[in-house]
Amino acid sequence: MEHEQRFSCVDCGTQNCKFKDRTYPEFCPTTHLDPGDWAWAVERYDEGRNHDIMVASAEVEYEGYCRLTRVEEIMTFARKIHARKIGIANCIGLVREARIFARILRENGFEPYSVICKVAGKSKSEIGIPKECEQIGAAMCNPILQARLLNREGTDLNVVIGLCVGHDSLFYKYSEAYVTTLVTKDRVTGHNPVAALYTADSYYRKKLFPRK
Repeated sequence: MEHEQRFSCVDCGTQNCKFKDRTYPEFCPTTHLDPGDWAWAVERYDEGRNHDIMVASAEVEYEGYCRLTRVEEIMTFARKIHARKIGIANCIGLVREARIFARILRENGFEPYSVICKVAGKSKSEIGIPKECEQIGAAMCNPILQARLLNREGTDLNVVIGLCVGHDSLFYKYSEAYVTTLVTKDRVTGHNPVAALYTADSYYRKKLFPRK
């Protein structure tokens, strides 16, 4: 039995939520917004450092729009929130990139501290991961331990470099510091995952839309 399709923001072609006094589609979350949800979100922006993070983020976007690289944006953001000790949670396959980033951070007055994904050197089967998964590498990735060790180090901001899908989710969950991502892993596209979206209607059409 098929479920009734529910439309959402990706199905809207107007993007009128950026403006006032415009028309919206019938399913628009903006026009159907419960005032209590808006009030809840506003309250959260006043929790802890959330307001400072929002202001700093907006300023980085404004000041660096189409001008600063992601690396520069992260450093600008870190300065604005007074983050000096920068944690790096990196994949072992991107250790070279992590080293370059750490070198850049040091040159710009930051203190980088990295914990690699294979920290502790334990086998995948040791925590119940199917044995066949060890065919591409016996050592397990350890995102929860990465987060714990960076928490213990007292990092002010953590940066993800190439953690696997799902491992990054666990790292985000257990990191006590705010987290941003520098590199999103995609081994097929050279860590440029949006390439699959740009070619979804051409080269990758059959791969991504198998029913068409």
